[in-house]
Amino acid sequence: MTSNPIDGGPGRYSAGDRRRWAPEPAKRRDRTAFERDRARVLHSAALRRLAAKTQVASPGADAGADTVQSLRTRLTHSLECAQVGRELGKSLGCDPDLVETACLAHDIGHPPFGHNGEAALDLVARDCGGFEGNAQSLRILTRLEPKSFAADGPPLHGRSVGLNLTRAALDASMKYPWTQADAVNGKFGVYDDDADVAHWVREGVEPGRTCFEAQVMDWSDDVAYSVHDLEDALVAGHIDFARLADPAERRLVAATATKLYCPDADLAELEERFAELLAEPYWPDRYDGTPRSLAALKNLTSTLIGRFCVAAENATRDAYGDRPLTRYAAELIVPRAQRLENALLKGITAHYVWISHEEVRARQRTLITELAEMMLAGAPGTLEPGFRAAFEEAGDDAGRLRAVIDQIASLTDLSAMARHRLLEGGS
Repeated sequence: MTSNPIDGGPGRYSAGDRRRWAPEPAKRRDRTAFERDRARVLHSAALRRLAAKTQVASPGADAGADTVQSLRTRLTHSLECAQVGRELGKSLGCDPDLVETACLAHDIGHPPFGHNGEAALDLVARDCGGFEGNAQSLRILTRLEPKSFAADGPPLHGRSVGLNLTRAALDASMKYPWTQADAVNGKFGVYDDDADVAHWVREGVEPGRTCFEAQVMDWSDDVAYSVHDLEDALVAGHIDFARLADPAERRLVAATATKLYCPDADLAELEERFAELLAEPYWPDRYDGTPRSLAALKNLTSTLIGRFCVAAENATRDAYGDRPLTRYAAELIVPRAQRLENALLKGITAHYVWISHEEVRARQRTLITELAEMMLAGAPGTLEPGFRAAFEEAGDDAGRLRAVIDQIASLTDLSAMARHRLLEGGS
């Protein structure tokens, strides 16, 4: 293929990669197909709603208003993931707009209260195929976000095609490109209702394999949230660096990391990796909110991000050389040491935030469950117009339940609480 700078970079992406599910003409000829994809996600209402959805647990009661406002949301996490992914992808030869689009979109399906709300909605949705944030992301990108409609007639018959992104952008945004029937550790990325578009996106691709850009997105997500969630937990006062100096405390954290993020790792191996990581000179011994300690914390986060990304870039280049790596031409290689370190960072936040705040998390799950019961009982009147139409057009109970689930998943943390109070009869 010859170079085509207007359509995705120097000969790395085919016309099939740039195809959209519903054909549509370009409005401007000076933008690449992937630049259009990025703009569509960036301007979407679904992305904006992430500004009011949980990333890390809410700060403790002793945290001031300034601390609350400085903590990350799903939106800021997505923006930071996009920055990490854009640079890492570009260094490996991917189209940077394509990788950035996937990173911006990767959490777009997350419901109120993050993974906690996801678990609650999965139970509520058991009679319509379950709920999974990644599958909801694909549903939003290809159905729920009102941007484009297909022409009347087969095969789409005038249905919404969501943002109508390119095949390559949709493929790059899919971490788990399979249905619930093939779920791995409970994870899947395609509802049965959306299997048609997933089949179109991945036609001719080996089942279960993810494209290179999706792998870059996935690692960028791990890097961004492991490092930045740790930073937020420190700022909110959930973590004390001094405690991690105790080998017994590190063993507890390592055990959490093993259980949640790397079951194939030996606890002793993780403990050794943990001690070596904390011994690095850029790791501060305390955080007290002063400008100097804040600067030290920022230096820690930027150094860790560089550590994780450079390790992946170097290992992948060692395996594949200097040629551009795109689509299904390569696999992203992340050294085991950095995967374990990444799991340990996630384990710190899980140990001191998620596990220790289970009472709050339980209340959130109860709220989601009760909200679903009340909305379903009063539907379609309890639904917004777009979801009401889907409820009324559904041909069975599973379809009607899915419309309610889609509505709840679209809510922010605050709007879910407000809707619950309203339906419960409160003010």
